[in-house]
Amino acid sequence: MIDEKDTSPAAKDGKYEFDIHYSGREVPCTVVKEQDKITVCIEDNIKAELTVQADGNLIQTGGNDMPESAIDYIKKRIFG
Repeated sequence: MIDEKDTSPAAKDGKYEFDIHYSGREVPCTVVKEQDKITVCIEDNIKAELTVQADGNLIQTGGNDMPESAIDYIKKRIFG
């Protein structure tokens, strides 16, 4: 039996670009959401991976450590 993974686009998938307040200043942030994985790049030197949990919360699963406030802001920008 073949176990097929759901690869159809999930809600809100895509690329997002916006400014984020990080380390005391406004810096550019690029976010790419694919299914339950979110890749974050802040100012071209801070990279992190977030995972969307079943309850809708985001947890960091890789990359540079990000403050919880930055993760919350990214969640609000993507999911409203």
